Amino acid sequence: MAKDSTIRKFNRFELKYVLSIENARKFAQAVKSFLNVDSYGEKGKYAITSLYYDSPDYRFYWEKMEGIKFRRKLRIRYYEKKEPLTNEDPVFVEIKQRTDRVTQKRRAKLSYKDAIKLCNKGIMPDSYDPKDKATLQEVQSMVLLYRLRPTIITSYFRQAYIGTEYDLGLRITFDTNVRYRDVDLDLTSKNIGKFMIRPTLSVMEIKANESIPYWLTEMIGEHNVPLVRVSKYCQAIDVAKNKSNLTFNF
Repeated sequence: MAKDSTIRKFNRFELKYVLSIENARKFAQAVKSFLNVDSYGEKGKYAITSLYYDSPDYRFYWEKMEGIKFRRKLRIRYYEKKEPLTNEDPVFVEIKQRTDRVTQKRRAKLSYKDAIKLCNKGIMPDSYDPKDKATLQEVQSMVLLYRLRPTIITSYFRQAYIGTEYDLGLRITFDTNVRYRDVDLDLTSKNIGKFMIRPTLSVMEIKANESIPYWLTEMIGEHNVPLVRVSKYCQAIDVAKNKSNLTFNF
């Protein structure tokens, strides 16, 4: 049996920026000499679709908006393929947690069918990797405690770069064609949804285990890239409810 290469836990700092696609292209060109293209996808390019869950009173949304120091959210994340998603295809059930400035992520790989049963109804799968037991039990507890239900789907194209041996843990991604839908909350649906930010904008994320390398902070200053506090989930909710236009609330 091949060794399981699934990364189950992340602990890192995340910084997010919103910039024009043209400026994102220039910035990506500048960082290429310091980073490697992500081995996943085609030359580091791939599409991501995520189904987010929340309580009837939007607990997770309000925790983010009110700046609660410790907060969590639940999603099913699917890395798109050319073939249609089936019930047996693998997806990731993820708990994304924020504690002060540190982002933590716990995830387990399940079939889409089992992921939906767990996140929609709190039903544990019949079989799973024992290493995932604690995460799956935490998901079950969240679903039942907060009465979670499917809330919104986000999707986008991602270009990803990773650090070399000198910057282990560093990751920079550029997300474009950032969309949402609050109907057809099924990952098998081909409904492409609506834009949650202008199609001329890109969301850049910088993720690091400990600190941002000096060369990168210098580059951010040179390119005059503004740091913004953004959440694709919250932005999607705001646009869906007409609380925001297609630019983030800077």
